[in-house]
Amino acid sequence: MQERLKELQAEALEKVTQAADLKELNDIRVSYLGKKGPITEVLKGMGKLSPEERPKMGALANEVRDMITGAIEEKQIALEKAAVEQKLAAEKIDVTLPGRPVREGNHHPLTRIIEEIEDLFIGMGYTVAEGPEVEKDYYNFEALNLPKGHPARDMQDSFYITEEILLRTHTSPVQARTMEQKQGKGPIKIICPGKVYRRDNDDATHSHQFTQIEGLVIDENIRLSDLKGTLDVFAKKMFGADREIRLRPSFFPFTEPSVEMDISCKMCGGHGCSTCKGTGWIEILGAGMVHPNVLEMAGYDSKKYTGFAFGMGPERIAMLKYGVDDIRHFYTNDIRFLKQFSVTE
Repeated sequence: MQERLKELQAEALEKVTQAADLKELNDIRVSYLGKKGPITEVLKGMGKLSPEERPKMGALANEVRDMITGAIEEKQIALEKAAVEQKLAAEKIDVTLPGRPVREGNHHPLTRIIEEIEDLFIGMGYTVAEGPEVEKDYYNFEALNLPKGHPARDMQDSFYITEEILLRTHTSPVQARTMEQKQGKGPIKIICPGKVYRRDNDDATHSHQFTQIEGLVIDENIRLSDLKGTLDVFAKKMFGADREIRLRPSFFPFTEPSVEMDISCKMCGGHGCSTCKGTGWIEILGAGMVHPNVLEMAGYDSKKYTGFAFGMGPERIAMLKYGVDDIRHFYTNDIRFLKQFSVTE
């Protein structure tokens, strides 16, 4: 039995020395030190030994087991170290190589225009109001003096979901909802930015989806001169202090009187060029005094309260301000186009 234990020790130590990886080393441990290993089998025969020989043989068995365990642990440390070194060599990084550039995003030009307009009007005491893009026909048309069958509805060819639900064609429904919530009491001074939808054929100047910013002021003694002064401040802030404005008579069902606002052409200084089609003026937005019918439908006393409203398209403003010749550039997400508007702040 003693000779067998010595043979097992020598055999196991030899295999441990030759083990090439951790899996092979673990197999050796299980094979020799496991419950079904040869050392356990040898110890099962200790019952045949005399009482004097059993302690000696038990001590020898423990010594053999400890020798094999120690050798396995030492070999395991060596194999793990070699594996780490091999992995480090395979994954070595050359820190002298140039780094890969990280692309940074920037604000979309329309986002920048909208935020610039919002900042301007917030500084003038306005608040920003929002509403649903999927809107009721009542708020989109009827509450704005556009009853069913009104011919002016054809100006805004709409995406209807049901007979009474549609994608809003302007952000004016936000104004109607705000007036309704106020229940005819107190002043209103809001701007309403957001997406709108119309069944237009997409081309260089039209899109079926675009953005709009509308403004509404209601209070006692609001006059057309207040509207003109507000729009003059807006034009000079957005396009330069030397810009001039003019108001032309127009028609909108929800305002009376209604006007179109033009600004003097920046390219020619008002003398006439291809940009302004020789007129010296460029149309920017529509506006007017809130129609008494709109006030009455929202619960306001039109004899006590008056107001003005205006609406503009950020796309058109961005095209004029940045010299963009095709509205579709704003929606194609071409990184080459968007990169032109990156700024370092």
